Amino acid sequence: MDILIIEDEKPAASRLERLLKSYNDQINVLDKIDSVKKAIKWLQSHQPELIFMDIQLADGLSFEIFEHVDIQAPVIFTTAFDEYALKAFKVNSIDYLLKPIDEDELAGAFKKLDRLSNNHQPQSNTLAQINQAMAMLTNKYKSRFVIKVGEHIKSVAVDEIQYFFSRDKATFCCVNDAKNYLLDYSLEQVEGMLDPEMFYRINRKYLISLEAIEDIISYSNSRLRIVLKHCNDDDVIVSRERVNDFKSWLDR
Repeated sequence: MDILIIEDEKPAASRLERLLKSYNDQINVLDKIDSVKKAIKWLQSHQPELIFMDIQLADGLSFEIFEHVDIQAPVIFTTAFDEYALKAFKVNSIDYLLKPIDEDELAGAFKKLDRLSNNHQPQSNTLAQINQAMAMLTNKYKSRFVIKVGEHIKSVAVDEIQYFFSRDKATFCCVNDAKNYLLDYSLEQVEGMLDPEMFYRINRKYLISLEAIEDIISYSNSRLRIVLKHCNDDDVIVSRERVNDFKSWLDR
């Protein structure tokens, strides 16, 4: 089998090559490449049978390679990323090896590769999975908030939060079980941390998710009144100048 290694740490690349040849002496390492730019150039004129690809290279994420080259070979990623990043691969069924790589994990990756080959998984599905994983890995928005509850520290996932609101110069979040928690950020800061597809700032006091909305009622002066889950405030109003933009957000 002809294999390409894309890895910007020379000791790691050399160690992987030794492990590969120890696993199967018929393996031929065609080249060891250390950057996105060089990999694109190399792959435009070569097609290996398998690629081991480090995620984070000196000049960017290796996912960028797929935007420039039609890669037909299966890819096994190597990574030192944290648990959140690894979740992207688990969800999308892409194989990865956590560095430093050991012999058993390498053997397991080859077994998985054999299973995929026997099932004839379409390349288009693999590329779609890579794109989804890339979106997760490069997501710039906050996924959790750490809050203090008395003497305790609690971590709350963003997808558990119904809405954020401001009261007495403090910012709170309301979660699925109707509990409110104090945050160490202003509402303006929170707004900049969140995916605008998921949350919308309807006025100076409220930043809401779509899931939080129970009802939308036409109100005076072309405004809208929002009925939110777990909220007793009858004055949750979308201002007139935000109504059209709010409707566009709802319609995405």
